Amino acid sequence: MTTRNDFENPFRRALAGKKVLTGIWSMLNSTNAIEGLGWAGFDWLVIDAEHSPVSLHDAMAHLRALSATPTIPVVRLPWNDNVLIKHYLDIGAQTIMLPLIQNASEAQAAVRAMRYPPGGMRGFAAMHRASRYGHLPQYVERAEETLFMIVQVETVEALERLDEIASVEGVDAVFFGPGDLSASMGLLGKPGQTEVFDRIVEASKTVQRLGKSTGVLAPSIDHAKSYCSAGVNFVSVITDCALLFRNADALAADFSAFTAT
Repeated sequence: MTTRNDFENPFRRALAGKKVLTGIWSMLNSTNAIEGLGWAGFDWLVIDAEHSPVSLHDAMAHLRALSATPTIPVVRLPWNDNVLIKHYLDIGAQTIMLPLIQNASEAQAAVRAMRYPPGGMRGFAAMHRASRYGHLPQYVERAEETLFMIVQVETVEALERLDEIASVEGVDAVFFGPGDLSASMGLLGKPGQTEVFDRIVEASKTVQRLGKSTGVLAPSIDHAKSYCSAGVNFVSVITDCALLFRNADALAADFSAFTAT
């Protein structure tokens, strides 16, 4: 059985329907936490397989957990690698984010890895989660309709090649990483600096003029609001680690002060 949404990417649909999408970044590698966050009201959630101990099996469990919620999963892969891309597509990741794209050639390689021949080099398999284990017979012919590719631009060198990266056919969006970008700018550990913010906003406008969407992981809630106001299309407002640990720190400090009196 098929439905009208089988061959529609939900992230693309959401971008078309809202001025800005707000999201949360998951690094705890907890299926229960991800499922709970899926009901919190965020538009999208990143399953981070680059900077957290998320295995392929973990990612598949997280995708299943989110599937019952209204929140759209975005999977950040560990690296731009054709084998990794194949694995993550086969487990049902539809919106993927690829870190540290430096030039158009790397972006083009990623596009080829996401597409079946003749337009690409994705390996064929009939029975996997993405095709509902063979119960979605049109999947191979229409898989491309279900996919959305986000490339990360995270260095000064990549910003200098931004036009060529964003112009690659098959690149749907460009995502800016203030952490790595600030390091590349000589501001290691200072992703909230004004010059980093200004550089990202300027770059976002460049990408949007080319007809592509833009996103960012904000270093603070205030920065998230500023990026939203500046017109970035999708903004991650906090990580689950920060949400948990900052609130835990504040609560512990509050009760430490209370019990000391």
